[in-house]
Amino acid sequence: MTEQIIGYLYALPGILFALSIHELSHGFVASKLGDPTARNLGRLTLNPLKHLDIFGFISMLVVGVGWAKPVPINTRYFKNGRRDTALVALAGPVSNILSAFVMTVLYFLFLKFITVHPLDIGITLLQGIIYIFQNFIFVNVGLAVFNLIPIPPLDGSRILDAFLPHKALHMYHKYEAQISIILMILLITGIVSPYISEAVYYVVGIIEKIARFIVRI
Repeated sequence: MTEQIIGYLYALPGILFALSIHELSHGFVASKLGDPTARNLGRLTLNPLKHLDIFGFISMLVVGVGWAKPVPINTRYFKNGRRDTALVALAGPVSNILSAFVMTVLYFLFLKFITVHPLDIGITLLQGIIYIFQNFIFVNVGLAVFNLIPIPPLDGSRILDAFLPHKALHMYHKYEAQISIILMILLITGIVSPYISEAVYYVVGIIEKIARFIVRI
């Protein structure tokens, strides 16, 4: 039980940051495209208290899939509704991928440093630091990959909107509720979990290769 609690504590930084940067990025891009809603509501911040949905946070902590409070977007401010909505949706996953990349570079720099200059901090603390790094990377990539699934209400569905012909778009939105229910069933039953995990590891692998090249490790 104690180890489980410690594991949750180590996971906290990655989860809080991933959810916060994701929603902040939605609001930031929307603001740049003319929609002041997120800015007016104080959502352009990394303060997790502004973004947390308690049930989504617990779900993220326990089962690895969760959500934050969606940043409100008013598409009436956009010059090109479908395109700009897609850009706002894409901003969240992109921010998570970039965050994972930066943390991977820092992680490899840390490993390179302690190889040359061993830290006298004890194996337990060292393992904890490494776990925080790894968790941060996988949580951010996981959130990005999950949100890119083109099923409502995930970001991928809003990105897909920009490319669908109007007739197909109408049908897509007509059955949006049913598609969302199917997604929930697939998640609860774990049918799609292996595919999501495979995609996450694939993306992390690419990030690691680029980071290793930069750090020369």
